[in-house]
Amino acid sequence: MTGVEGNLTSLLRAWQRGDRTAFDAIVPMVYDELRRLSAFHLRGERPDHTFTPTDLISEAYLRLAGGTQLEFNDRAHFFAIASRCMRQILVDHARKRGAHKRGAGERPTEFDETRVAIDRPAELVALDEALDELAEFDERKARIIELHYFGGLTQDQIAAVCSLHVNTVARDLRLAAAWLRSRLREQA
Repeated sequence: MTGVEGNLTSLLRAWQRGDRTAFDAIVPMVYDELRRLSAFHLRGERPDHTFTPTDLISEAYLRLAGGTQLEFNDRAHFFAIASRCMRQILVDHARKRGAHKRGAGERPTEFDETRVAIDRPAELVALDEALDELAEFDERKARIIELHYFGGLTQDQIAAVCSLHVNTVARDLRLAAAWLRSRLREQA
C-alpha cells in the first residue's frame, strides 16, 4: 500500500469512527477519481442529461456524507461504494423522469407515433431491475458486476474487496454477464 492509499485508508477508518473532519480531508484526495467515475457513468446517458459530472459527484457526496454509517475496507472499496451510489442516483433520476414521461397524474392524450423517441434511461432502469433480480438470486455475482462495470475495479481489486480468489471473480463475472445479457434480451 502506498503512502497516499494508506493515508486514505486511515482517513476512511477515522470517518467510520465518527470523525467528520476526516471526510472533508478525503474529498480532495479522491476528487479526480470520483470525477473519472462520474464521467464514466454519464457517458452512456442521453446527450441532454441534466447531470454534469460535478453535479453527480455533489449528489453522491451528499448521500455518502449524510447517509447511514458506511464501512470501507480500503480505497478500492470506497470507490466501489461511491460508484454504486452514482449509479443509483442516475437510476433514481431515470425512474423519476420515466414517471414524468408517463404523465405523472396528467390525463391521457391521443398517441402520436412520430413523437416517440428511444431513450437510454429506460435501458438503465431495465439493467437496474435485472441487477436487482440477479442480487435476489446470487448477491455475490451482482456485487461483482457492479464493482467491475460500474465501479471500474479490476478483477484483482474485486477479489481483494470481496475476499475471494481472482479465479472465482473471473468465473462469477462471466456467468453474471451472460445471465444479464440473457435477461435483458428476454425483456426486450
